[in-house]
Amino acid sequence: MHIQLMTDGGADVPKRLHDALDIKVVPLYLHFGNEEYKAGVTIDLETFYQKMAEADELPRSSAPNPNDFYEAYKQVDPEKPIIMLSLSKGLSVTYDNAVLGKNMLLEEEPDRKIEVINSKTASCGLALLLHEAKTKMDENYTYESLVDHLYERIDQTNSLFVLKTLENLIRGGRLDRVKGTIAKTLNIKPLMRGSDEGTIEVTEKVRGNKKSLRRFVEQIGEYSRNFENKVITMTHCNAENRAKKVLASIRDKYPFKDAYLTDMGPLIANYAGEGGLVISFFKS
Repeated sequence: MHIQLMTDGGADVPKRLHDALDIKVVPLYLHFGNEEYKAGVTIDLETFYQKMAEADELPRSSAPNPNDFYEAYKQVDPEKPIIMLSLSKGLSVTYDNAVLGKNMLLEEEPDRKIEVINSKTASCGLALLLHEAKTKMDENYTYESLVDHLYERIDQTNSLFVLKTLENLIRGGRLDRVKGTIAKTLNIKPLMRGSDEGTIEVTEKVRGNKKSLRRFVEQIGEYSRNFENKVITMTHCNAENRAKKVLASIRDKYPFKDAYLTDMGPLIANYAGEGGLVISFFKS
């Protein structure tokens, strides 16, 4: 590949895509009490899920620091231009740290080409953009053309979320405990999406698991069409069978050209909780 693609721990990249692209990932940090881990480096996903289930409090996550990005950029051949697709600035300081790391390296090596892009998405949304980058690299896009194309595609990226449980939102303080208890009693399942600014917003509240999944699938047709030329990406929080069933029903209804399914990483799993699902696709 004539361009080095990079991302950070906010991305959930399927192995099939990772292997095809040789993507470099700058991991985020996880904190279980006083214990600090580098996600995917000093703690694997299975252990993370196990520790999350056993812990009294949810782990904290923190962004890679500027030096982490500096070191990662420095490992790339200086002759090879870099595109760093960062977790949404609306969710983390990761993007800002990636830019600081870039500036640190450019002070030493000013001829380097490094573009840090605020993806305004996370999880499988970043995987979708990385797949798009691979497609255009296979079509021999120049570095400059690919950068421009990715900025355009970011504005067309749509990410939808459905939760099976509200437990993590309550435990993490993102949902008032009293309101959360009422919502759990009423069996309310929130549907969410990535906003245009790159934050996560609740779009609907649906009663019951089956209804929420049905509505989750229905929404796709309200945001997009001409699926024959499109790819869909999905992540799940420790719920592979549930994810496979939902993805099969999506593909029965909408004839996506291809689909990627992978586990949800620590960042979004902390929000979503067990059984949470995320899908990403292009609007047009």
